[in-house]
Amino acid sequence: MKKLTVAAIVVSFLALATVAFTQSFGVQLGGRKGPKQPIAYSHAIHAGKLGMDCRYCHYGAYKSNWANIPAMSTCMGCHKMAATDRPEVQKLTGYWERGENIPWVKVHYLPDHVKFNHKRHVQAGFACQECHGPVQEMDVVYQYSSLKMGWCVDCHRKHENDPKFTATLDCLACHH
Repeated sequence: MKKLTVAAIVVSFLALATVAFTQSFGVQLGGRKGPKQPIAYSHAIHAGKLGMDCRYCHYGAYKSNWANIPAMSTCMGCHKMAATDRPEVQKLTGYWERGENIPWVKVHYLPDHVKFNHKRHVQAGFACQECHGPVQEMDVVYQYSSLKMGWCVDCHRKHENDPKFTATLDCLACHH
């Protein structure tokens, strides 16, 4: 009976490790190439050249677990008047007029068992670029950091005793 219990524990551990290990391969880094989006939105223009704060569009990052994809009304607040002759703005206007959601393609991936809280990090004073890279220079957003557990834990260790950015190494902070 004891051997059966040990074998069950070992098999369970190996199955869990396999799932965690294989999920980490879904993240594609490098090449500075993000997914093709239905509208060629340039963060380099909006966040870079125009200097828009990330939180203007991603307002949820400050007050929610999720940073949110901006509502089309946020985009149309400017683009009802600005750059209306440009093809990508005309695509945006088409979605708006048809009452359709833009089918954006997800860029940043975390395994399903990880719960990341944007609000905690943004309210602690972390700049978006610390995880997302130089977004203000990206025409097409791509996953800059691996966002794998080791990458996150390194940052948490670095800030564990920092009074400004107190971080925890408690597993339940992210795995709950």
